[in-house]
Amino acid sequence: MKKFIFVCIFLSSLNNIAQEYNLNDLKGKELHNSIRLNYILIDQPDRTYTYGDGSTYTLDPNMGFWGLNYNIPLNDWLYTGAGFHGAAYGDQGGLFTLGVNLGVNFPIYKNLSFDANVHFGGGGGFRSLVNGGGLLYTNAGLKYDTKDFSFGLQYGKVDFFTGIQGGNNISFFVEIPTTLRTSSYANAQKSFIVNNENKDKFWKKPAVKNVQQVTFDYFFPIGSSRNDGITVFNDATPLTQTLSLLGFEYQRYLTQNTFIYAHVDAMYSGLEAGFMDVFFGIGKNLIETKYVNFFAKLGVGAAGGRIYPENGLTVYPNAGFDVKLTKNFGVSAHGGYHRAIGGIFEAYTAGFSLKYYGLNGGTTEPFTNKKVSIIKTKGIHIGVQNQTYFKVAKTDRNPLDLQLIAIKVLYDINHIFYLSGEASFAYEGESGGYAHGIFGIGIRSNKFINNKFSLFAETSAGVAGGAGVDTGEGILIRPTAGINYHLNSDLSFQISGGQYISAYGNVNSTNLNIGLTYSLSILNAKK
Repeated sequence: MKKFIFVCIFLSSLNNIAQEYNLNDLKGKELHNSIRLNYILIDQPDRTYTYGDGSTYTLDPNMGFWGLNYNIPLNDWLYTGAGFHGAAYGDQGGLFTLGVNLGVNFPIYKNLSFDANVHFGGGGGFRSLVNGGGLLYTNAGLKYDTKDFSFGLQYGKVDFFTGIQGGNNISFFVEIPTTLRTSSYANAQKSFIVNNENKDKFWKKPAVKNVQQVTFDYFFPIGSSRNDGITVFNDATPLTQTLSLLGFEYQRYLTQNTFIYAHVDAMYSGLEAGFMDVFFGIGKNLIETKYVNFFAKLGVGAAGGRIYPENGLTVYPNAGFDVKLTKNFGVSAHGGYHRAIGGIFEAYTAGFSLKYYGLNGGTTEPFTNKKVSIIKTKGIHIGVQNQTYFKVAKTDRNPLDLQLIAIKVLYDINHIFYLSGEASFAYEGESGGYAHGIFGIGIRSNKFINNKFSLFAETSAGVAGGAGVDTGEGILIRPTAGINYHLNSDLSFQISGGQYISAYGNVNSTNLNIGLTYSLSILNAKK
């Protein structure tokens, strides 16, 4: 074992001995992407649940469904992307979905354009309504472009095609353009000198200041907070135990001390797995020193699952402090208040985070315009997968095969080792509402057979639950290994297999994954 660790460290050190290049040699590509926020109002099935004691529960007739979509143009009129949706009105709090988009957009008259897309994904809340969780959302309408943003109105149909939930609807959206400066993945893991002799103006722009962090949160329920009575809602009992959650947050700075952020959590202890929350918000650094920073944030989003039915709309103010350990790494502690708007769930919160600070996509510091001396290219891989899990243990029936759709991101440590993050939602297998979020580390081989193939292996762990999948309180471990087929330096197919094991449940399932990955290089500025 010691020899293996030594070899890994030795190989890693070899990859970090980087030859320095001139920035003029780095050819860039500018992607004009967009972030779309949409809201959909959906009629609910006319359904009343009757329990063994004769008591009943009737569904709210409407559900409000909000979405966050990140779209990437393929040409002047065709785009693709990925989207996440969650319930925020009605009694479907805890209904979340994940999927992929394919759409068209072309001008009609001046700033007015036609926009239509198809969204395929998986997810769910009340399993009796979505069954397997498969979602098809088709829509078409008009979009109006202004200088800084766009907005639109669409007519569409939400169809959980494995169940009975969905229907025709009107939706509206706001779209914000965003620019991403990248290079081919062939340029990854290189160092480039920034000096006054650089003639290429493409990279002579401010970098984007951002923070990425893994969070560990603890909720202390108060007030009238109740569980879901194990889906028999009239048997709900007060929540008094601590809930433990694992999450991820991305922050992007708008000014020197003001940032916007997106945050997602999944519960792994305190209740049967299934609770999630997603927030978007704004934050501000109130006091900043070289090593310590005090901040306050306000997030608005959706939450639910394994608690008494409510609309999902939630507000989450919190505050805390960071301690910067190096230029790129730090730790954080925070506390706050998590409150359902129009619902009964509320909790005081506390937690800590592991943070990574980055400057990406330019050669000058934002807000000060100070030029950096060196930039390093880092490899990023963004993929979509179909995942099959065989004979997954259930708490309420015999084991079933599950189909999941997954969005996966890899971040290269060097040419051999990488970090991974993944979110997956069920769309088939009578388990709508099951989802998992995992992080891991992997190792890959050099390319072989005409530079077309490479091998990889990784191990991941995280949080999973929902829909009666027997994960206990939700901790999972999943080792996998597979092979990549490289169409070119940026696009590859992969197939992998592994084993999915729940630490506190009875799931021990063989796993098969098939996917498509797009790879690119981003600039990581070094002061």
